[in-house]
Amino acid sequence: MHIITKEVYFCYGHRLMNHPGKCRNLHGHSVKASISIKRDQLNDQGMVCDFSDIKDCVESFIDEQLDHNFLLHKDDPIIPLLEQNQERFLALDEHPTAEILSKMIYRYIKSAGFDIDQVVLWETASAYACYRED
Repeated sequence: MHIITKEVYFCYGHRLMNHPGKCRNLHGHSVKASISIKRDQLNDQGMVCDFSDIKDCVESFIDEQLDHNFLLHKDDPIIPLLEQNQERFLALDEHPTAEILSKMIYRYIKSAGFDIDQVVLWETASAYACYRED
């Protein structure tokens, strides 16, 4: 099995309404997402795929959905205020944790036809969440 990994970087804001600590407050992150693609056999160029193919796929999704966006649970009471002020946000069915964001990225890349192994989302320099499907 061959595996390659492409890293992408983006920023987002969020809050975790049910968190007992300071993450319940509005805050932001500058994150790194590591996207790993797997393949049993290399292509005719001796690659799993071109790194730029991964970048092109994931960057369009991240730019449209996540980067410099405010990610909230759909029941967050701040949503009407954001709508009233025409602020950019994305309301999610699940709380916008690193675990959920890594799953979102994984499923998008999988739907684009890549044989994805995992997505690791580094929320800080020392903390990350990983999503993979067996």
